[in-house]
Amino acid sequence: MSSDIEHIIWADLRASAEALVKEEPDLASYYHANVLNHESLEEALAYVLASRLGNQVMPPLMLSQVLQKILLKDADIAEAVRADLVAWRTRDPACSSYLDPFLHFKGFHALQSHRMAHALWISNRQWLARLIQSRCAEVFDIDIHPAARFGRGIMLDHGTALVIGETAELGDDVSLLHHVTLGGNGCLGGNRHPKIGDGVLISVGATVLGPIHVGEGAKIGAGSLVLDDVPEHCTVAGVPARIVGKPISERPSLAMDQSLDS
Repeated sequence: MSSDIEHIIWADLRASAEALVKEEPDLASYYHANVLNHESLEEALAYVLASRLGNQVMPPLMLSQVLQKILLKDADIAEAVRADLVAWRTRDPACSSYLDPFLHFKGFHALQSHRMAHALWISNRQWLARLIQSRCAEVFDIDIHPAARFGRGIMLDHGTALVIGETAELGDDVSLLHHVTLGGNGCLGGNRHPKIGDGVLISVGATVLGPIHVGEGAKIGAGSLVLDDVPEHCTVAGVPARIVGKPISERPSLAMDQSLDS
């Protein structure tokens, strides 16, 4: 992501917060604490996540310091955060500015918390990663194993009751809605969760189980049960799911159209 976009996103966040300080002065301290008191998006995000996930075991100030170190150390994570913000801004008509998901959308908060937990997991700080996972499940009702691998430009729309297992993988520009499960099949270890290609849309209440592959640009209809591989650029639906059409767009995740194509 270009430095221009990075500057635009942070400038937009600050401008939105400054406008709201004037519009809603009773919340001025809230906007200052979460955005305006910080020097960068990374610093502000660490504060936002820590204030929501911190508890007696890991107080917010301590957690904020841990998260800020991750964000400042790993430029790839920081770029992914910005790509995720762009995803919400361009795919969700209820999102009026970058500030909306940054402060108020729990799907965004859970996604960024997972990115932090994953960084800790692969750095052999697995107990802290599990603590963040547990807190996300408690606070956001979204349960993502820290080992799951995510691309950029992900959108967890609403996110309530979303479950993603340990060996799951998501490509770039994937959109998932609430009550989606990317679950395992069987109790043995190893590869047992779905692999989701770039540009996939997984609609409300869909369940995808086992070490199957959902091809690039595919769409999974609402309430479907997917137990077998899904070819690229196909729409599947039903219980069990079968091919019912072909998405109109190359990346249905960007259009967020959940209708069944013919």
